Amino acid sequence: MEDNLKYCTSSLELNLFFLRIMKEHALFLEAGFTKANGDFAQQAECFKEEFEILLNCTINLSQGMIRSNVLNSGEIVTEFTLNAERQTMCLTGIDIDTDITQKEYQLYPHQELSQCCDIVSQISQLNQAVLALLEQFIQFKETIIANVESCAMFTMNYPLLLEHILREAKLYHCYLCNYEIGVNDDIQTMKEIEIFWNQIMMEHALFIRGLLDPTEADLIRISNHFVKEYQELLECAAMKSDLAIVNGECNPYDETKKLKEFKTAGTKGILSCEIRSIIVPLLADHVLREANHYLRLLEE
Repeated sequence: MEDNLKYCTSSLELNLFFLRIMKEHALFLEAGFTKANGDFAQQAECFKEEFEILLNCTINLSQGMIRSNVLNSGEIVTEFTLNAERQTMCLTGIDIDTDITQKEYQLYPHQELSQCCDIVSQISQLNQAVLALLEQFIQFKETIIANVESCAMFTMNYPLLLEHILREAKLYHCYLCNYEIGVNDDIQTMKEIEIFWNQIMMEHALFIRGLLDPTEADLIRISNHFVKEYQELLECAAMKSDLAIVNGECNPYDETKKLKEFKTAGTKGILSCEIRSIIVPLLADHVLREANHYLRLLEE
């Protein structure tokens, strides 16, 4: 019973977070292609739609099954998500199923979780469907990277961003594979978690810096500060033992809290059209949710 409970909650929480991330990756890819690669844009649209279907299934299974700290973390949706989706649809012409977001706002946390045994098979089917789609999506991303690096394709997305979203998809796939073979315990040490997410946070700062208008000097300077801080945290974590990490050395919590505040202000500024940039509104909310996710992992 306890193993089933952990399998259910771990799977659903992971899928709620990462399926939204994946469907947004597909949207960012679609928005970044030019007319010359309309077929790739269409494939990205198909991936987005498939991830939306699976996310909708996850939400239907998640009511009363999710821990309150996950629901309250801001990693699933934030106060800005719905508005960011609506603005992004208007600006890009790409459809987004906002009913999914409305349903996520209505999720409530678990109570006794007595119903877990009744949905184990449904969650396993969901995980298998996600894994199959993820494998195709990973291959799609790898094809794009190969094309870009061989100068066979132009996209508005940085090559580093393409590698960035590929790493996230592979991490998601790794976690789900382990859940499906019965490994419900943590598959990453705290050191590995910190190194992975410190790298993600540093790259977020790089992307923000590169997508801001050159006249936004103060925001560019702040972005540079975060790049430098996370570089130092990465170097520190790489040199420390797992025990040293657990004992709080190289602690990225305070820096990630500051980055979250910066991203929150940035999301507000982009949604209110007060910041000059080429940042899609949903991308601002996307990177904020990833910071919230990392903070929750650090708090746990």
